[in-house]
Amino acid sequence: MQILINFLLAIYVLVALLMVLVILMQRPKSEGLGAAFGGGVTENIFGAQTTNVLVKFTGWLTGIFFVLTFALSIMYSHKTSRDTGLRNELLKQQTAKQPSAAPTPGNPNAPAVPAPGAPVIPTGSAAPSPSVTTTPPIIPSASPKTSAKPKR
Repeated sequence: MQILINFLLAIYVLVALLMVLVILMQRPKSEGLGAAFGGGVTENIFGAQTTNVLVKFTGWLTGIFFVLTFALSIMYSHKTSRDTGLRNELLKQQTAKQPSAAPTPGNPNAPAVPAPGAPVIPTGSAAPSPSVTTTPPIIPSASPKTSAKPKR
């Protein structure tokens, strides 16, 4: 997959350079930067209908550029989402360092935030203080009975 990514990246750079060249070769209506190439040079090289050819070629290059951008972004995301050998080795080392008697957390990436409604226990004490009271969860009342016939 790495070879394909490098190949598409080389084509991507080539397309970008061609786009710059073709856009600079186009002759603007106000004779801006296009006059730096000698004005009529592109008409001598490509013929009298140069503007139509260059506009179409720019459109094709732009489409290829965006398709390659999309394809490379998908390939890079798939490449980074796979488990790499380095990541596997780091996970092995981490599990080897932890003592086997210690409980392992369910989700190591989970934030250390208590659930809503859970009592807050100060870090200095093991048991909650008597002043902290927990409220029982509110049980919703029974829902109204629905009729057996569906409404139309």
